[in-house]
Amino acid sequence: MNDQILDVDLLAFENGSADQRRAVVDGVIRSLATGFVYTSHDLSEDLLDTAYGMLREFFERTPEEKQRSTVPGASGQTGYTGLLVETAASSDKPDWKEMLNWSRDIDPGHPLKRTFPHSYPDQVLPDDVVPGISDVLYRFHDSIADLQRRFLHIIAEGIGCHETFFDDMVSEGPTLTRAIRYPSMGELPDEGHVWAAEHGDINLITALPRATAPGLQVKVNDEWVDAVAPDNGVIINTGIMLERLTNGIIPIGWHRVVAAPGFTGERYSVVQFCHPRPWTVLAPVPSCCTPEHPQRFSALSAADALDEVLYEINLIETARRVAS
Repeated sequence: MNDQILDVDLLAFENGSADQRRAVVDGVIRSLATGFVYTSHDLSEDLLDTAYGMLREFFERTPEEKQRSTVPGASGQTGYTGLLVETAASSDKPDWKEMLNWSRDIDPGHPLKRTFPHSYPDQVLPDDVVPGISDVLYRFHDSIADLQRRFLHIIAEGIGCHETFFDDMVSEGPTLTRAIRYPSMGELPDEGHVWAAEHGDINLITALPRATAPGLQVKVNDEWVDAVAPDNGVIINTGIMLERLTNGIIPIGWHRVVAAPGFTGERYSVVQFCHPRPWTVLAPVPSCCTPEHPQRFSALSAADALDEVLYEINLIETARRVAS
């Protein structure tokens, strides 16, 4: 197993020679043995700075103002989620963080929205609190979603599929962007909480542009390693759905977010979870099932996989697994 997180060049895969493309594919697959990889990007740094500025303005508002963007029954799929709610499946202590979540609306008559309304709630963003924030956040969402779609081309080739294998799967999928504020650990109401306990994401892949402070750690060979996006880079990590589709060839990227000893500041991060359409059947692709790697996973719909994880991480309002 590779024990290093590698830095690859998405643009070299898209614009380079055949040899350069093969080198990028090889680097990504080797790095994803850890569940993580760094990649270059062509995102707008100005857009990221503007988004962070507006998000900070929102999170600095009063609890009452922020709560106006809470969406009952949305299970964290849009709007505001307060402190000490989301809880890693590995923990009984809620995470010390608050979040703003958003995705793209789809046509109300679309069969995806009619069949899976909980995956496609009407979106709520706090324009009444921070005027113009939705325009910035939707542009940011679209930019990251495009980056993830393109990065999946590399993974598709790496698992023996055509590079467009994931395109239809993620088209109009409920990909979710989440802004997270991790308050100072000195403000904790009681002991035992961390910013985000050890967990794996449910989706295909997750993109994490630069955060405002360190804290992300990834598990490599049972050891925790700091992960910081390089300059002009994005962290990509793998989720449960990709592990199922690849028959475990690409494992889950286990990670946590913890404040360094003595660090008294807060941390802001914006992440995006790339989801397939809910009716996608998560069954191992034939190229990942061999005599050496017999099929490990049965078929499961993406909708059912997501529902189970939302319960495990404590985001189902009517069925909380853990009290705040």
